Amino acid sequence: MTHSPGQDIPPPPTYPGHPVEPAASLPLPEHPDTSAPAYPSTPDGTPPPPDTPDRPLASAPAPAYPGTADDAAPPPAYPAAPAVTAPPPAYPGTPDDTPPLYPGAPVSAAPAYPRDPAPPPPPGQLGPAPDPLPGRPEQHPHQMDFEQRRVHLTARQRGADATALSRLLVQVPAFLCSLAVVTGFASAFFGSAAWLPVTVWVLSGALVFHRPTESFLARRLLRLRVPTPAERARLEPVWREVTARAGVDHQRYELWIEESDDINAYAAAGHIVGVTTFSLNHLPNGQLAAALAHELGHHTGGHAWASLLGQWYAQPAELTWRAIRAMSRFALRVARVISLPATGVLVLLFGCGLLALVAAAWMVLLPMAVAPYLLALVNRRAELRADAHAAGLGFAHPLAGVLHTMRAHEEARYAAAGPRAPRAAGLAKLLSSHPDYADRLQRLQPYLDERPPR
Repeated sequence: MTHSPGQDIPPPPTYPGHPVEPAASLPLPEHPDTSAPAYPSTPDGTPPPPDTPDRPLASAPAPAYPGTADDAAPPPAYPAAPAVTAPPPAYPGTPDDTPPLYPGAPVSAAPAYPRDPAPPPPPGQLGPAPDPLPGRPEQHPHQMDFEQRRVHLTARQRGADATALSRLLVQVPAFLCSLAVVTGFASAFFGSAAWLPVTVWVLSGALVFHRPTESFLARRLLRLRVPTPAERARLEPVWREVTARAGVDHQRYELWIEESDDINAYAAAGHIVGVTTFSLNHLPNGQLAAALAHELGHHTGGHAWASLLGQWYAQPAELTWRAIRAMSRFALRVARVISLPATGVLVLLFGCGLLALVAAAWMVLLPMAVAPYLLALVNRRAELRADAHAAGLGFAHPLAGVLHTMRAHEEARYAAAGPRAPRAAGLAKLLSSHPDYADRLQRLQPYLDERPPR
């Protein structure tokens, strides 16, 4: 900016905190604008005070958004969002708990929530059956769950109890008769070397424990077969549980199947355990285990091998007796054709020969005449011991169920046959190899009452 000589120069502005100096001799230039800028106006028209470090800003309403009114209208609704007016879903278990049905889904009731377990029943009484799980059929009371567990084998896997020894003792007369028959035939055909076939016959009793021979007997004589894979899958877990409770190696015995519609199981030779197809397919696994435990009792007690050994050594005497009877019947028929006096003479000769034989060997023949009744008595005793063995392993209740079922089937057969159906009575009942069902159930009663006899 230029100035002309002689023009007055205004004094400079006074700054805060500076002393006022005397004006210079020359005038200062005029400031363009000495007024301070105006603060933004407030709604009431009064300017706000300036901000200072120790004084907060004055509260003022926030500026409105562009395009909105001063009264702050509510925001617009979300596009295509309907207002929620339905009540919240009910809590599960309330009356309104009705889940939606999907297309094609079956209608089923909602599962029940777990409840507190019922208190255990008093000793000696059976509690109520548990409620079945949803979607599963009601389980049989004798259906058991067998799990794999550690097995403790006993040092004594098999033996011979008093019943097995009694069976062998009863078979001694038959053995002596068979020995006489074998010796007579060996002497007739081998002469001085007769001792050789006699020795071979005596040692042949060891074949009872020979596995290939047992397999031959199972297939040819007992009409048993090897289980299919499906049958073995059903039978093996049950058999493992039975042998585990008894402390017996399950591989010591072989399982076989018999095609039959009866409830039955078998223990034969030294290692054969058989079961019928009806028992395998219709009995609950608890009752099937009870039947197998019963047969295992025959093996561990020595009943099976003692029975087969006695029958084996009695075969020569029995075959000889059958041959004599067949020859006698044939001779009587021939005599009847020839004449009546010839028949009388033949009967007299046979009678005299029989009396002479009895008089000479009554010590052998008399026990043989009584042996069938004694063997039946020993067999009934062996059945009761096998029942006690199964009950001692914890299968008393399933075994009682099996006996009740067998008795019901027997009564049904008698009812179907009519009132004239033959029933065992008198001497025929004494020849029965199994006790009555009532007797067997009575012997099981202490185990059912949890008071096993000592």
